Amino acid sequence: MRDTRESRLLLVLLIAIAFALITVDIRGGAESPVDGARQAAAAVFGPVENGVAAAVDPIGNAIGAVRDSGERHDRIATLERENAALKAKLGSDDRNRSRLRELDTLLKTAGAGQYGIKGAEVIAIGAAQGFSWTVTIDAGADDGIERDMTVLNGSGLVGRVTTVGPSTATVLLASDPDFTVGTRMEKSDELGFATGQGNGPLLVQLLNGKAKVKNGDRLVTFGSQANKPFVPGVPVGEVVRVDPLGGGLTRNVYVRPYVGFSKLDIIGVVVQAPRTNPRDTVLPPKPKPAPTVTVTVTPPPPEGEQQGEQPQGQVQGQVQGEQQPGQQQPGQQQPPGWQQQQGQKPENEQQGD
Repeated sequence: MRDTRESRLLLVLLIAIAFALITVDIRGGAESPVDGARQAAAAVFGPVENGVAAAVDPIGNAIGAVRDSGERHDRIATLERENAALKAKLGSDDRNRSRLRELDTLLKTAGAGQYGIKGAEVIAIGAAQGFSWTVTIDAGADDGIERDMTVLNGSGLVGRVTTVGPSTATVLLASDPDFTVGTRMEKSDELGFATGQGNGPLLVQLLNGKAKVKNGDRLVTFGSQANKPFVPGVPVGEVVRVDPLGGGLTRNVYVRPYVGFSKLDIIGVVVQAPRTNPRDTVLPPKPKPAPTVTVTVTPPPPEGEQQGEQPQGQVQGQVQGEQQPGQQQPGQQQPPGWQQQQGQKPENEQQGD
């Protein structure tokens, strides 16, 4: 349509009519004269609007999803990072609690034996020196660590220091086949030498070939001259197998070590030996045996007693404390005719018969 005077006049007229209808509709309220026209228009154009919306909404949703995909992806990534951080925190809390328990047990063991220790953490397994069963700790010469010092944890003997650097040191574990330590058996004081066997129990050769040993017997370190490489009294393990007597000069027993060498974390290096030998005081308390429950079963009485025979206990009770029918108690006078009451004839009747 061209922009002419007539078109502009028509536009102004339509606008005026629209304002007039709006004014009439507002003032009419619920009884507006144009309400019928509005309902008719809604009936005609409502289905058309629904059809158009059904056709257009998927396209609009797709466009919105594309527009919001970046924001949603960022939100998902943020949530994943928060979950990972939470899991790491929970895991670290559990690990910290475990390490705290290990440190507490280590301090109690050191206190029981009066060992002066330097705490350290295992930071590596194995070493460049070629030892097959070694660990590296984060303490060295700068911390007062020296070669041939005893290493322990809260459970018992871990090993000995073999190589020392400024800030680290290498520990040869008691499970290494090249490891040997003098041992003393609890109570009996039988002496021997324990040697590592890798993942297996320690092999202990007792110097007394006729020593009396049984499963469950416990051993501690005997100690070395000048307390190097071993201080006395450190728990080693308990006997799990005893070889039969063979007539030799020594006797072999197998000892399960107290320390789990595959899960070392917090350890202590003994930098000051005890003034006196702690002997067996550092050993853990023995577990108390479980109480034994004794069940006594009373057999039922024989069938004859159930049918009328009296048990022996009842017979004895009657003989000792109960009065049988017709039985005269000491000092008791029976009334005349008592025999007749019991089914016997009087004495004069017996004579007459």
